[in-house]
Amino acid sequence: MSTSTSTHIQQVTPELRRWIIAQAEAGCVPEDVVKAMVASGWDEEVALDALEQTLRGHLASLREPVPGGSSVPEPRLQEGANVIVVDGHPVEVVMSLRLPRVVIFGHLLTDQECEELMAQAAPRLARSETVDTATGGSEVHAARTSDGMFFERGETPLIDRIERRIAQLLNWPLDRGEGLQILRYRPGAQYKPHNDYFDPAQPGTPKILERGGQRVGTLVMYLNTPERGGATVFPDAGLDVAPVRGSAVFFSYDRPHAITKTLHGGAPVLAGEKWVATKWMRQGVFV
Repeated sequence: MSTSTSTHIQQVTPELRRWIIAQAEAGCVPEDVVKAMVASGWDEEVALDALEQTLRGHLASLREPVPGGSSVPEPRLQEGANVIVVDGHPVEVVMSLRLPRVVIFGHLLTDQECEELMAQAAPRLARSETVDTATGGSEVHAARTSDGMFFERGETPLIDRIERRIAQLLNWPLDRGEGLQILRYRPGAQYKPHNDYFDPAQPGTPKILERGGQRVGTLVMYLNTPERGGATVFPDAGLDVAPVRGSAVFFSYDRPHAITKTLHGGAPVLAGEKWVATKWMRQGVFV
């Protein structure tokens, strides 16, 4: 927690707001939080105002889903369907979890589609970057040790066909999806647990949201089956999804908050390589 003894230069930072929320979620009463801030050098009036504003915004985020029609993508699973046919392509429903909202699909992609995606992506692979919510740009990050590239939406007939299949499967407009990302993880490569939504407390988030609003859903498709390792892990749910060629894991999050339990990561690849194609869905039209 940041401290300062001069009232006029004290600024309420995103780090302080996260600290306040963490204390509230741990069961600390407001009076004790304010006392701790004052003891660390914060002016009492600044501490009280920071506490009130932070908790008010936090409570609002818990009550309100993302606005605008259906709040998140949702597969067509009416009447307990075990197979969903999309344009003549049968997709198996392997598992469905309510919280976090996770659905595992089998045979979303054919073997040939997986091979073609890897072949089209391979010449353009470079060290993967992550979105930098502090600036709104992107950066290479030690937590993500993979190679990757992005296709433009509908860039090739193959990409267009897969994206249309995804849009129908998840009941989400095609133009509300980001371009498909291809990632290759070599032995030892991983992506440490993280959230896909953009942290509202970060200064660069408003710039990111200009392109289509918040992310509200993720689909990870496995283009091959590694020899060992490489599971997609959900630590808060105790769930590990094995990467099997042609299968996919979908998860959604109706607000940018840990309550969605969609913290996830890519476990280290222990032998062989892992190739995945990721599709992120946005709240609005992605441009």
